[in-house]
Amino acid sequence: MKKESYVMVIIAASTQEEAEKIGMTLVKEKLAASANIIPLIKSFFFWKGKFHNILESIVLLNTRGDLFEKLKERVHELHSYELPEVIALPVLAGSPEFLDWIKENTQ
Repeated sequence: MKKESYVMVIIAASTQEEAEKIGMTLVKEKLAASANIIPLIKSFFFWKGKFHNILESIVLLNTRGDLFEKLKERVHELHSYELPEVIALPVLAGSPEFLDWIKENTQ
C-alpha cells in the first residue's frame, strides 16, 4: 500500500482580502483541509524586467499531494496575478492524528 503524501502549499496574494478569498474557497471546496493567512509581508522581485517592492499576504494550506494539481488550477482561476506563486512543500513528518484530519477534510 502506498503511503499517503501531504503537502503545505504557499500562495502569495496581492491583498489580505484576496488571500482570505482564496483560502476560504479552497477549504470550502475541500481542496485543502485548512488555510492560514499571514496578513502582511514585504516582497522584492523582478517581473517583466521591472523591480518590484510591494506588500502582499501569504496563504499557507495543508492538503494531500494528490490534490495539488487541482488546487493549483483553482488558484489560477481565483487569483489576480498573471503568474501566481503556488508552491508545494512536502510534509516529511507529522502527527498521525493531524495527517488523518487532513485526509478526512479533503476530497
